Order: sequence, then C-alpha cells, then structure tokens
Amino acid sequence: MSLFKNFNFNKLKDGLTKTRNKIANSIQETLTGKAVIDDVTIDQLEEILVSSDIGFDTAEKIIENVRISLKSEKERSQVNIIKIVRDELVRLLSENKKNGIDHTKYKPFVILIVGVNGAGKTTTIGKLANNYKKIGCKVIVGAADTFRAAANEQLDIWADRAGVDIIQRKQGSDPSSVAYDTVKKAMDEDYDIVLIDTAGRLHNKANLMNELNKIKRVIAKLLPDAPHQTLLVLDGNTGQNAIIQADEFSKVTDLSGLVITKLDGTAKGGAIFQIVGKQQVPVKYIGIGESIDDLQEFDPEAFISAIFES
Repeated sequence: MSLFKNFNFNKLKDGLTKTRNKIANSIQETLTGKAVIDDVTIDQLEEILVSSDIGFDTAEKIIENVRISLKSEKERSQVNIIKIVRDELVRLLSENKKNGIDHTKYKPFVILIVGVNGAGKTTTIGKLANNYKKIGCKVIVGAADTFRAAANEQLDIWADRAGVDIIQRKQGSDPSSVAYDTVKKAMDEDYDIVLIDTAGRLHNKANLMNELNKIKRVIAKLLPDAPHQTLLVLDGNTGQNAIIQADEFSKVTDLSGLVITKLDGTAKGGAIFQIVGKQQVPVKYIGIGESIDDLQEFDPEAFISAIFES
C-alpha cells in the first residue's frame, strides 16, 4: 500500500523513455517478424539484457527461466515471449521487496541516508522530508555531512522548500554530535520523522565505516532501536558505478533499502535489476524529476509496465 499517495504512472513512463528504448524497444525489434522463436533468438534477447546494464549474471538467470517457461508453453509467439520476460523482471524486483518498518511504530522514526556525493542525497532528503510532511508528520533533518563544503547550505535550502526544521553545525564539526542533537530535539519536541544526512565520501572505507558506526552508536544511546531505516542513494545515470557503490556501502553498513535518483535522464535504468539481484536489498524510492514532488515510492509492476508500454 502506498504511504505517500503521490504515484504518477505517466510521469514514471515519461521518465523511463530512454531506458524503455534500450530494453523494451530492442526486444520488440528482435522479435518482430520472427515466425519461430528459436534458441538463436533467445540468445539475442540475452545479449539485449546484458547490454542494458542488467548484467550478465542477472540476464542469464532471467533467460534460463524464460527457457524453462517456454518448455511448458505451447505458444512461442512474440507477445508470449515478452510477457515471460516481463514476468521474470517483475519477479526479480519483487522477491526482495520487504514491507519494511511502519514509521508509526516508533516516535521519532529515524532514517539514516547514505551515498556518495553527487548521487542526489541532499535532494532526496528534501523530497523525502516533503513527502512525510504532506502526510502530516512533524519532520526534522540533521545535517551530519559536515565534511563537504556547502553541504549545510544545500540541505538548508531543501529543508526550507519542504517546510521542515533542520539542525546544522559549522563545517568540520563532529557528525555524530549533529546526529545526537537532532535525535534529542526530536524526542524532546515530539517529532515524528528524523532524516540524518551523512558524509558522502571519506578517504577510505575504514573511515567511512567508523563514522557511520559512531553515528549509529550515539543515536542508539537515545533510541536503542535506531536508526530504524538506512537508505542508500544511487544515481541511476551511473550504471555500473552505481552497482560498485552499492557493493561498497553494503560492506560498511546494513542497508534497509535503495533510492535510485535521476532515472528520467538515463538509459541505464536496467542497473536496478543487477543491484537488487546482487544486494538482495529492495528499491524503496525512485527519483524521476527535479521537482520536490518527484520522489515516488517504488512499485515493481508499475516500473516494468512503464518500461514495456509504448
């Protein structure tokens, strides 16, 4: 069930135009005019999936399941083949879809946002804050990315757009102290949602792990179960780099879900399948525009429909 009720299929479909051209239209062209869907054609389908950033292992798994399905199918028509591929892609995205934690079970509900600089982390926090504000939640943001110049200023602008409060300190301050102060204020002043920004890049993985662990420890001193959710923000434009980032962050922190941004400008949306397949972590939100209202909850079936419907 949708929490924010801001899903817009037409906007999603428009945003995925380049990805649709890369995947669905290529499949359609391969199958058109084929009297018989033979093994050569199936191999061509696999090549399309691999070249669409879906990745070799993921494509191989999908095609193997297509071959198995076809053995029990009397009809090897173009329409039926596309349906089988669609069903396999939906299944891949859905099998890792967790219902997640109901934010109303905790007060405040603390969400830690991680990701590299430039992935859209700051804008995601602003858009997520806006979504929660619109359903009646009292929201506060903690600007704990104190290493990056101008990070506070950018987050302050987005918090102002969303109409939510923000806790920030001067550049170079201890990030964990910002997180602590934010959660403490949220507890004292009856906030519903806490969104905590974190550093997008430290000079090595050990530093990143230590910083994230420190933030978690100080938050847990106030709320033993927090953070209740840790979301990794990935830039959909970066394709294989997004996959590498997911690998790296999964090594240093437990991820609850993924946020894929900037899907409206890329043909590399197929990387979502590879990331979900490898990490076993669900996509929670997708960004399909620059407006503050353009962060939508992820729906696997709607996502596949938007790719395959012309």
